[in-house]
Amino acid sequence: MRTSSNKPNKFTINASVLALLALLLSPNAATFAAGATVKESGKEAVKAEDTNTESPKVESTKTEDPKLVIERVDGGATSDPYLWLEDVEGKKALDWVRAENAVATKALEASKDFAPIKNKLREILDSKERIPRVTKRGQFYYNFWRDDKNVRGLWRRTTMEEYKKDKPNWETVLDLDVLAANEKENWVWGQAQVLYKDYDRALIELSRGGADAVVLREFDLNKKEFVKDGFTLPEAKSDLGWLDRDTLLVGTDFGSGSMTDSGYPRIVKEWKRGTPLAAAKTLFEGKKSDVGVNGYVVHDHGQTYEFISNHPTFFSEDVYIRKDGKLVQIEKPADAVVQTYDKNILLRLRSDWAVGGKTYKSGTLLAEDFDAFLKGERTFDVLFEPTERKSLESISDTKNYLILTELDNVNSRPYLLSKKDGKWERTKLDAPEIGSVSVEGIDSDESDDYFITITNFLTPSSLCLGTAGKPGRETLKHLPAFFNADNLQIQQFDAKSKDGTRVPYFMVSQKGLKLDGNNPTLLYSYGGFEHSLLPAYNAVVGSAWLERGGVYVLANIRGGGEFGPSWHNAARKANRQRAYDDFIAVAEDLSSRKVTSPKHLGIDGRSNGGLLMGVMLTQRPDLFGAVHCGSPLLDMRRFSHLLAGASWMDEYGDPDKPDQWAYISKYSPYQNVSKAKKYPPILITTSTRDDRVHPGHARKFAALLKEQGHEVLYYENIEGGHGAASNNEQVAFMQSLAYTFLWSKLR
Repeated sequence: MRTSSNKPNKFTINASVLALLALLLSPNAATFAAGATVKESGKEAVKAEDTNTESPKVESTKTEDPKLVIERVDGGATSDPYLWLEDVEGKKALDWVRAENAVATKALEASKDFAPIKNKLREILDSKERIPRVTKRGQFYYNFWRDDKNVRGLWRRTTMEEYKKDKPNWETVLDLDVLAANEKENWVWGQAQVLYKDYDRALIELSRGGADAVVLREFDLNKKEFVKDGFTLPEAKSDLGWLDRDTLLVGTDFGSGSMTDSGYPRIVKEWKRGTPLAAAKTLFEGKKSDVGVNGYVVHDHGQTYEFISNHPTFFSEDVYIRKDGKLVQIEKPADAVVQTYDKNILLRLRSDWAVGGKTYKSGTLLAEDFDAFLKGERTFDVLFEPTERKSLESISDTKNYLILTELDNVNSRPYLLSKKDGKWERTKLDAPEIGSVSVEGIDSDESDDYFITITNFLTPSSLCLGTAGKPGRETLKHLPAFFNADNLQIQQFDAKSKDGTRVPYFMVSQKGLKLDGNNPTLLYSYGGFEHSLLPAYNAVVGSAWLERGGVYVLANIRGGGEFGPSWHNAARKANRQRAYDDFIAVAEDLSSRKVTSPKHLGIDGRSNGGLLMGVMLTQRPDLFGAVHCGSPLLDMRRFSHLLAGASWMDEYGDPDKPDQWAYISKYSPYQNVSKAKKYPPILITTSTRDDRVHPGHARKFAALLKEQGHEVLYYENIEGGHGAASNNEQVAFMQSLAYTFLWSKLR
């Protein structure tokens, strides 16, 4: 199969609009995968010596708009005195940022721990021994690579014969450093969509400074240059895919009214080569209140499917298939996800579905002949059915097999499925008892080969090559050990939440850990958007925390996807507090077992996890000794009016509706800051160029905490997008700030 759109492949859970949104509230991948390349690159962060250290005087903004006030839980309300900090690139706001950056860097760079941590992290991030992940397109395997010599990165390719070597011979396709220098632009790599089945053209996305908005250009893969008078789009949050060599499906900013309230395309058009964008034919229009729409083409075992996907909300999707020039809506539950395999439609259910005289459980994967389904038949094969502790994590395929990766108590269990004589047969692939496995078919048009990546907290990731239906695997690449794990152990425990729910968590610690309550412990979680946190090798955590004697804990709280849609739905909207109760339960369990104690327990979270950090600070400050809060949502009265925030109302609720604000207000950190409470020290980090989660959340929260006399450090990278850093130097710097801060407060 191949997908000609922003969808990475046909088995991506949601269409590309939702894929962007899934990233917007996911943890910063840069902190987790030493084997992965970090997406953004750009200028240096503002340095302390470039700024004044005195914070500018704060001025109040008076308004009667209820969205622009701090509405207290007790019913009182005051005008938001820090609204001016939402002016992202305003001089006054940036002066404040630079001053706060100077204070934070001066405090943390002075620590004896900072330089060693930063040097080690930079060594990891720039390591030539990282695993170069590849995607097969035609005869070549493509990779985007960044290191100390290629700061912005290289898009490059090789053959499988070369890739198997310890030092492959790579052919550079596009040097982003050279391009940025020639064009005097701060280009950051986005992605490339290669034309199926010619594989000689690509649509390349380039971002300024790491923002989601991108410039799109057509690229000639034979000549290795941009196509003169080829397809191009100016900077916007666009969605583009190949229909054929001379036709694109495009969603972009076509002008006034063409984007949704969430800031994503509302209209899909068919654009012919050589014609102006204004002449493109409209295929579909969504509503302004929708999250977004996109068009994409799936090439699957000789079948070609043209789809248009409209997301009225984050977790609902109306899918249309284009047949004979007409759009036919696929009849399904609003939150079910449509995928394909050969001539089959696959439906991933996110809620129970009664159809054809049967009821299928939330989390089930169904399959049926696509043509029969469109004719109204509802005779499904059940390919996966969840249990209380089992869920479906991912789907891929090869020429003759479907690959399902399940989660069993948050550990990966991959299976091969094949249909013979009308029945699906199932074969288990080998996987470690505790760990994470990722299986991906390489080219389902050509072979049954697949890549499988195997990892856990202490075992460096290995990339192997296997063939479905045949025994054995060939190890292609293996990460080196970036930290000494000889005396470390992995354990899995359950904590009992407020309502009695068992909440699993992983703990990585020294063997024979002394249970005296004095161990510096870092608790990380996320708990939202059905995003699962799995046991994976984390070179940054290993070198910056575990090697120093710290304990690392990963909590699988509700709101995530570890146990399927039901685990996620249990903490949505009015039930959001359950995620926070789960996190509190894990923290209390760590103290009750004497692993640590509040003064030695630190917490870390980013994006939606940053919201979690803000809630913990304001709800249970007694449980923690230090907090790192990254790229966070914090003003939940305003979130739906800032950048992509409107799209997340399906997760949190609508703060403009009194009945929903009633429950949101109880946990919204900005509205619950109290001068009377004693908070643990907090480091807040974000990026000016984050056009997903508005940096105003972090700025205003820090300013309010400082005004009330709480201990807070604030650092905002002027580049970097939602990941908060835009090259390896910045990633190392930002992470070193966080780990230096946490270690200094907790040891």
